[in-house]
Amino acid sequence: MNEIKVPFFKASITKAEEEAVLQVLRSSWLTTGKWAAEFEKKFSASVTSENDIQKGKKPVISLAVNSNTSGMILAMEACGVTKGTCVITTPYTFVSTAACARHLGADVLFADIQKDTYNIDPDKIEEILLREKQKGSNGAKIKAIVPVHIAGNVCDMEKINELAKKYSTSDNKIYVIEDAAHSFPSLTKNGYAGTLGDAGVFSFYATKTITTAEGGMVCTRDEALAKRMTSMRLHGMDRTTWDRYTSPKASWEYDIIAPGYKFNLPDVLAAIGCCQLDRAELFYEKRKAIAQKYNQAFSSLDFIKLPPDSDGNAWHLYLMRIIPDKLSISREIFAKKMQEAGLGISVHFIPVFHFTYWKELYADFTAKNYPNAEKQYSQTISIPFYPDMTEAQVDYVIETVKKIGMENRK
Repeated sequence: MNEIKVPFFKASITKAEEEAVLQVLRSSWLTTGKWAAEFEKKFSASVTSENDIQKGKKPVISLAVNSNTSGMILAMEACGVTKGTCVITTPYTFVSTAACARHLGADVLFADIQKDTYNIDPDKIEEILLREKQKGSNGAKIKAIVPVHIAGNVCDMEKINELAKKYSTSDNKIYVIEDAAHSFPSLTKNGYAGTLGDAGVFSFYATKTITTAEGGMVCTRDEALAKRMTSMRLHGMDRTTWDRYTSPKASWEYDIIAPGYKFNLPDVLAAIGCCQLDRAELFYEKRKAIAQKYNQAFSSLDFIKLPPDSDGNAWHLYLMRIIPDKLSISREIFAKKMQEAGLGISVHFIPVFHFTYWKELYADFTAKNYPNAEKQYSQTISIPFYPDMTEAQVDYVIETVKKIGMENRK
């Protein structure tokens, strides 16, 4: 095994997180309680922009959950995604985005990504919406559009929201649910990603822009959606665990309004999240500085295409795209040589149509029908990129990429 000289990612954990976790462990309360409530409050504040305040928008309601996947299921269920309905999303995402709809019994319609970005193409979304509308009663009942902000680059939310409104009917509202796993804290001219649709779901997995080890957050301004998700997050109960055991009302006095889930975030993890939030802006500035250094170093290389950089880019990942016409080796060999040099790398993402389950489920779900997604996938490598990278580590990544490319140019 090759020695890892620069890991793909390393979480930034300090004494603050350690002490916060110890406080929880020393208390008499380990599950979802006051720390989770504090995390939700702080997160709502962190995704509320000056623009929101000036325009008098409804406040952001945040619900802590144990994963982005759990949050996506909650959001989809609250928006009416169920058997006999479908969602529109991108094939260029981690499989959970689409799998959540299947867990609820719904089908998935996929729209290709834009040619020069990794994000879903609004024009392809409209093609699907128009096609299903023309089918009339025989068409799919579309309940949600699920854009994914790949690597922290924000999708064209204005157009996507317009499409949802345009194709909604009096008896079927089409919701917009943002998969915002990569996009904290992406601030656009219209507000923070994850608060631009009907609901947004963030991830705090170990490699994300802030972490709770495992965890996520669902955000919405819709009180009805929030109420439904709050209940469904914990077995369909009409009371939270914290309320049941801290209020004068007997803990066993509760109702079950639906067969819910077990998706709550415990205080041990929420405590980590509270500390990470305090340094979220610092993390962002460090990632941005590293991205600028990578961009400056790679911009003169004719075998590298720089990653897209949209309004509000959170810079969660650095997606380095090779240009095959300039190289004598494939992406796979380039990646292998990087690993042999001691770099931790990954690929974001393997398009969903490459996986057995999805190929067997939908006969027409093949690479040839999603050429942009397939092309981006075949050329992209995610390189080491995290706030605590040292200058020497960044330099080593740059030197390694240059060396491999120059030695294998056509």
